Amino acid sequence: MLRIRLARGGAKKRPYYSIVVADSHSPRDGRFIEKVGAYNPLLKKDDPTRVTLKVERIRDWLTKGAQPSDRVARFLAAEGLVAWKAGSNPQKGEPGRKAKERAGEKAQKAADLAAAAEAAAAAPPPAPEPEAPAAEAPADEAPAAEAPAEEAPAAEAPAEEAAKEG
Repeated sequence: MLRIRLARGGAKKRPYYSIVVADSHSPRDGRFIEKVGAYNPLLKKDDPTRVTLKVERIRDWLTKGAQPSDRVARFLAAEGLVAWKAGSNPQKGEPGRKAKERAGEKAQKAADLAAAAEAAAAAPPPAPEPEAPAAEAPADEAPAAEAPAEEAPAAEAPAEEAAKEG
């Protein structure tokens, strides 16, 4: 199938496009049948040399069945050669399948947290425990924690003496 499309030329960051008639299977900047115009996107929109077309040759190719690409169809519509209408893609802004799954999981976690918070707020607070036994427990633990620390240096001393003798 023949296509009327853009073939990129120019330098890096300085694009220049040729409007060409090419087989749809050939590469974008590869082999083409005929060059029928040019497009320089760096020029101002009102500049007459921004888009140059060989109108007679394009008409000839259109009668032979060549199909213009979307961008070229816009240029040709400005010349009155073809009717171009904007495409509508209502699914363009929708997130993909994976993003929808992640959003569902996130909503489920948020709902679970909200339910847990409601359950915690609805449940009566637990009765406070008496403070007296709690105060005694740390006092009992403190001397027990200090005692092994005192024994450790005593155990190391005979080991050091044995090392000196040997």
